[in-house]
Amino acid sequence: MDRNAVFADLAAGVPADVQRLYTAGYFFAANARIDQLLAGDRLPRTGRGALLALRQIMHRIPYNYTLDRDAAIALVRQEIPDFAPEEFDALVEADRVDWRYIEGKPYYLDRFLEALRLYPDMIARGLTPDPASGVRGKVIAAMKEQGHLDATITLRATIGPEHPADPEAEMLAWLPIPAACEQQSGIEILDATPGAEFAHSDAEQRTVFWHGKAGDGPFSVTYRYHIRAEYLDMDHLTPDAVQPTFCTEEQAPHILFTPWLRSLCAELTEGCDGPVEKARAIYDYVTTHTNYRYQPAYACLESIADNCAKSGWGDCGVMALLFITLCRIAGIPARWQSGLYVTPQGASSHDWAQFYIAPYGWLWADCSFGSGAHRRGDEERRRHYFGNLDPLRMVANREFYAQLTPPDEFWRNDPYDNQVGEAVVNGQPLQGDDLHYLREVLSFEME
Repeated sequence: MDRNAVFADLAAGVPADVQRLYTAGYFFAANARIDQLLAGDRLPRTGRGALLALRQIMHRIPYNYTLDRDAAIALVRQEIPDFAPEEFDALVEADRVDWRYIEGKPYYLDRFLEALRLYPDMIARGLTPDPASGVRGKVIAAMKEQGHLDATITLRATIGPEHPADPEAEMLAWLPIPAACEQQSGIEILDATPGAEFAHSDAEQRTVFWHGKAGDGPFSVTYRYHIRAEYLDMDHLTPDAVQPTFCTEEQAPHILFTPWLRSLCAELTEGCDGPVEKARAIYDYVTTHTNYRYQPAYACLESIADNCAKSGWGDCGVMALLFITLCRIAGIPARWQSGLYVTPQGASSHDWAQFYIAPYGWLWADCSFGSGAHRRGDEERRRHYFGNLDPLRMVANREFYAQLTPPDEFWRNDPYDNQVGEAVVNGQPLQGDDLHYLREVLSFEME
């Protein structure tokens, strides 16, 4: 049985008393009440699933929200020695610092400082700015000039304990690898730890898998692939009169057509003439009304698209899900794509979206890069990421909330996406600091 299937039941909700305890952060009491409910026989299957999923959320929140107020202020003071407690409180009141109640006390996201350093006012206050690469602007200019841009990239990915406590322990490991898709081809596996099993090239979340002993690791794979980014002038499209209807359905628990999102979509698309105008209106809203903020593990989040619209905050995947959901409500096919953002200097996890316009096919929307461009006042770059991407990618996943190959039926580190990989030792999933991984860019050739 796939334990992660219960996350879809979150959309059903949980009993009000459990919800009140969870919201206030009284996790022990909430879990005790869940035990009582699960011991009875009045709950439907989806109700039981929702409670099991909520239990997982409560289990993971303390691993993501690790800082109390004093520790959070001390972290800022490492870079701004005279940072006052009142300044921190003002940031919290302005909803710029993510926090949760844990046993009735507020705790702050361990990565809150990384989000603050993206904003000019905090850089002016003394935070070290996030290192911004100048390569993106040059890539966009070259794409427009040439009509496309290509790259051949070689990467090595590694997962697993370097010094396992028990080398004889049974270990399962999955790592994401490039999938065959519109922009990727020439995929080669150059090297892998013995025993590797490779998913089919068109798997929804493509992986390489090992079943061995912890002492056989760490497990690694080296691959090379070719990626092409075509440039499309989005201002001069003539869509077909009849558009397809695939990829326009809800997908619990995060792609849901809530009253808030239905109302928002109706307002955004009112008066729009055709699917391109509607998709652009949605993209414009997401990129100009959503600010970037690092998120906890997605397994800690509920109704991602709806909560992004209500809060105005999100990271790359959260913004992508809001765009996808609003497009689907508007009748525009939209889906997930994710993997890595890759430059010669390194690789990091990244998510974006696709939307379909006949006769042009699948196009792209990178809302977080668009939001970042808006934050910097770069309108040309913001507009580029509606319809276009860049070749600075590795695509491993083409579906949100899909299974790995073979199925990982343990509690996944990320039940929705797969950019880092998953590992299980003696039946216990490695999560948080116990999940060790490494990604290395071995070569990067732009063409």
